[in-house]
Amino acid sequence: MGQSTNQQVTLTTSDGYVVTGILFQPALGAESNCLGQIIVAGATGVPQGFYKRFAEFAAAQGYQVLTLDYRGLGLSKPASLKGFEMEYLDWAKRDLKAAVDYMSQDSQPLYMVGHSFGGHAFGLLDNHAAVRKLCTFATGAGWHGWMPKAEQLKVQMMWKVIGPVLTTWKGYLPWKMLGMGEDLPLGVYKDWRKWCRYPHYFFEDPDMKGIDKPFATVKASIRAVNSVDDLWAPPQSRDAFMKAYTQAKVELIDLHPAEVGMQNIGHMGYFRPQAKPLWEETLKWFQA
Repeated sequence: MGQSTNQQVTLTTSDGYVVTGILFQPALGAESNCLGQIIVAGATGVPQGFYKRFAEFAAAQGYQVLTLDYRGLGLSKPASLKGFEMEYLDWAKRDLKAAVDYMSQDSQPLYMVGHSFGGHAFGLLDNHAAVRKLCTFATGAGWHGWMPKAEQLKVQMMWKVIGPVLTTWKGYLPWKMLGMGEDLPLGVYKDWRKWCRYPHYFFEDPDMKGIDKPFATVKASIRAVNSVDDLWAPPQSRDAFMKAYTQAKVELIDLHPAEVGMQNIGHMGYFRPQAKPLWEETLKWFQA
């Protein structure tokens, strides 16, 4: 098929914040037979540009695809993160919610592809019923205990030593300085650090009582794919989180890189060019 086209769009959230997304239109010759719409719900600290290759691929197959930068990231960040106030879950309850509202104005079926945080966010949407299916990659509970021993030590060092020092110095988490992704607002860092103390993430936080209730209202079909070499979100971490979707039809898939012709996947490889077989399988599942 031909090349897709894309355009920048702005989404105004319920609290008036303006989030910037990129809308990828189906390739010429494909738009007359549009197969549906896809929202890409990205991972923590990952700018939407990382998902461009997947979005272009899906658009070439006949889908309209929306990527977005959550507030504080990429095209949606303020002039300075120092003093920028927000809560981690604003990304779900406000920013991703606005994306679903925007895309559900069309009559085409709506799907979502999540990456890590994207699988957390889906259960927090009050408009999740507009989405027929969610395929999420690398979604896990975040607790260091689910990780291999060496990774546990690295993560504990980050939360207990490096993070506190850097956030005190900068007023936000300079994630980019560490080569980990986009810089993170202070509110995101504090919430994330707190919830990663618990084996079942925010579901065990005493201050978040009742957060499991919206997850129990989800009835969409969900595919949760985790590579066995994903150090941050191995399959057991995924299982600890995804069990909150009690009413959904959840398919748990343990992925071995060799099955899709890759040497390694880790936490980020699901959206690298070599992962095209994964993308093909995901689009087939949307249509099944």
